[in-house]
Amino acid sequence: MMLVCEVMTTPVVTVPREWTVKQAVRLLYERDITAAPVVDEAGRMVGIVSEMDLLRGEFEADPRAYLRPAAEAESQPPTVVEEVMTPNVRTVRATDDVLRLVDLMMTTGVKSVPVMRGDGVAGIVSRRDLMGILTHGDERIRDDVLRALKELSAETAATRVAVHDGIVELGGDGDDRTARIADVIARTVPGVVRVVHHQ
Repeated sequence: MMLVCEVMTTPVVTVPREWTVKQAVRLLYERDITAAPVVDEAGRMVGIVSEMDLLRGEFEADPRAYLRPAAEAESQPPTVVEEVMTPNVRTVRATDDVLRLVDLMMTTGVKSVPVMRGDGVAGIVSRRDLMGILTHGDERIRDDVLRALKELSAETAATRVAVHDGIVELGGDGDDRTARIADVIARTVPGVVRVVHHQ
């Protein structure tokens, strides 16, 4: 149980649609990202461009590989981002459940999904972002749960926490109401697989 806004990368790196392909290649390479939303002059998203979009047409065949002269290109390769971007972008909302995002990635094969808040791009989530959550160790998850319990509710500050394989075990002397609050808080922490209670 996790919201998209809790896993997205923000602020999001965007590419102006009038930029050259080479400018966009340099940006993605320097920022170590695989895709970026493309925006118009008003900052509205009009597409998304990936590494593969940008690489298409950028390399010519080397005649040494074929032992014959390379065929002349029939047309000029694209020069601006607007020519190579994908205009129909699959998006999610910041308040969507991460499971909806995972399902979208699995059914469409997309590797990066922009996150919308209102009409604007609030962030982006890549497969690497999701993989990063799964690598959170039990010790880090425990620290994050304890911090959240102390910061978000005075009632849950004394809750005992143990974590094994992402499963959070909560314990304490509080009443049922305190246990329910602690349960909700713990489930918001990235990397938590399940929450169980022990008295």
